[in-house]
Amino acid sequence: MNAQDTSAERTPDLQLEIAHLLLIDVVGYSKLLVEEEVELLQELTQIVRATQSFRSAEASGKLVRVATGDGMALLFFRSPEEPVRCALEICGALRAHPHIQVRMGAHSGPVSQVKDVNDKTNIAGSGINVAQRVLDCADAGHILLSKRIADDLIVYQPWQIALHDLGECEVKHGLRLHLFNLCKDSLGNPQVPEKLRGEKTKPSPAVSARPIRARRWRKPAALLLTILGLAVALTIGRSTFVLRAAPGKSIAVLPFENLSSDPANAYFADGVQDDILTKLCRVADLKVISRTSVLQYKTGIARDLRKIRHELDVANVLEGTVQRSGNRVRVNAQLVDTDSYSQLWAQSYDRDLADVFAIQSEIAERIVSQLRSQLSPQEKAAIQEKPTSDLTAHDLYIQAKTLITTAVFSTPQAESLSEAVRLLNQAIERDPAFALAYYQLAHTHDVLYFTGTDHTPARLAMADEAIQSLTRLRPNSGEAHLALATHLYWGYLDYDRARSELSLAQKSLPNEPWAFVLAGYIDRRQGRWDESTKNLERAVELDPRDPSILDQLAGSYRYFICAVTPMKSVYTTAQSPLVPKMLRCELHAHRSNSTGMPTRFH
Repeated sequence: MNAQDTSAERTPDLQLEIAHLLLIDVVGYSKLLVEEEVELLQELTQIVRATQSFRSAEASGKLVRVATGDGMALLFFRSPEEPVRCALEICGALRAHPHIQVRMGAHSGPVSQVKDVNDKTNIAGSGINVAQRVLDCADAGHILLSKRIADDLIVYQPWQIALHDLGECEVKHGLRLHLFNLCKDSLGNPQVPEKLRGEKTKPSPAVSARPIRARRWRKPAALLLTILGLAVALTIGRSTFVLRAAPGKSIAVLPFENLSSDPANAYFADGVQDDILTKLCRVADLKVISRTSVLQYKTGIARDLRKIRHELDVANVLEGTVQRSGNRVRVNAQLVDTDSYSQLWAQSYDRDLADVFAIQSEIAERIVSQLRSQLSPQEKAAIQEKPTSDLTAHDLYIQAKTLITTAVFSTPQAESLSEAVRLLNQAIERDPAFALAYYQLAHTHDVLYFTGTDHTPARLAMADEAIQSLTRLRPNSGEAHLALATHLYWGYLDYDRARSELSLAQKSLPNEPWAFVLAGYIDRRQGRWDESTKNLERAVELDPRDPSILDQLAGSYRYFICAVTPMKSVYTTAQSPLVPKMLRCELHAHRSNSTGMPTRFH
């Protein structure tokens, strides 16, 4: 294939890179007259160039365009969603051009850019070859996807109901491809392709293809993993579940018990715990377990500190009680060693209600001192900073934050997130300088947009407005950088700029798992598997009971085991150190889900 035009940077050496390909083919092209061929291709080219996905990729310099005679190939490099979104945009635009019938195929795979005899850029590699085989299986109107690219999309809720499993199809040279049909908002062709109707094991023409509801692994991989499970079952207990020494400067801030007579003050107690945890998370010399993972250790239930030590991998826990009465507040806190059960520090505070934020800062500072952690001037200032001066606004903020964390298990989910937005807006009305409220508001708007609940420009603009307010209040804060990174990732698929913002966020928020989760997703989608795995492993260290992170990390391990190791070498594969890691992640993910732990949005 000769490139007619390219906006991607060319390299003189033969180097492989992961591309997300969209191949477009004009149906019935060979039956047209020469003049008709030229006019139709020119018209199709204008339609393709007018799509938002094309223009965005072109503007970022991350697009390669290749003419194929009766169509074209578009190579994207930022996200596997880019070619799929582009295909839907093209399909929608073609409604106004019924005389143009096309079929499309998408795939992610390795390609290289080389110079041909005419000194033009040519695309080589298995990525372009497999994409062509996917396209060959399509009929007019179809948008077919390989299993490789479908697996990357399935973790996102908006794509799950749009992807339909077609099963396997034999193509050129005896290769068997697992294909998926994309149909969304009346776009695409819902019929089973003619080429697959002859396959005995595939759906019949009268039966619709199955929509994807969860990640599926076909028989060879499933068989391999079953054998692997048996092969390592006897060694897992010794190799992965033996208690090891937890880092000395590690802590889990467990939920504080509400001793107030009014149950409504439960959110106030949650707020005390949350603020202490938030302050400690800014200390780079500490390992602090995230709020998501400590939620399950609620008050009123006997706590087994040795079990907590094992499950969270921490050497210390902070426990406490809160009693609010009129304009007074009493806070009791104790720092406990999870190995010896010994009390390292304890203190009671009985003060005016207005001093509650000062109490939280004092507790955080005492913990840092007791654990002999280094504290920079910036970290000390962050610990002493009040989140807000309005207690009612803080209560509203904590209520909203709890709704956001548990929204996945709400019915319906959209109502919980909408209620969170309402509460956060109330908090901001009471205190327009409440920076953390703007952070949570931006995140919630982006969740509503990204999950498809309200995938509109208006919702995206709301998130952007909240980020601007946050940046104005705290321009160099970790929250500002993290909010912008999430917004660029979920709202615009701008992975490069999002990655830059994440690097800044991780410096100010060294114990924030989402900063590492997001970096892991971006690295993985850009083909940096080693960096992705390291980021996800760091996220699991900080949030060891989040089932979604565990599942994603297990998926990365599974990719290396099944894709890199030859299928015939089962024994060799079983010896891989990734096997026990993968099985441990899957086991912990299952346990966390069974305890009702919330799952993060991706």
